[in-house]
Amino acid sequence: MGLGGISIWQLLIVLAIIVLLFGTKKLRGMGGDLGGAVKGFKKAMSDDQTKETESEKAEQIQESQKATPTQSTEKAKDDSKV
Repeated sequence: MGLGGISIWQLLIVLAIIVLLFGTKKLRGMGGDLGGAVKGFKKAMSDDQTKETESEKAEQIQESQKATPTQSTEKAKDDSKV
């Protein structure tokens, strides 16, 4: 007994019929196209995650820059008193 009641011999017969119908060149081309699509999808997902990370870092930098001017103006006021 194989996968869900399908034996290995039945899978081999189905595979042989598919090869006869489409031919090895067409199956190879379809496999290459499928592989390219998966590769493109993975690249798009990683690019999206990179953009999110960069935007989070930019927000943190902006927040730190907003806090810095108030501290520097306070120091300037203290220096002017001296």
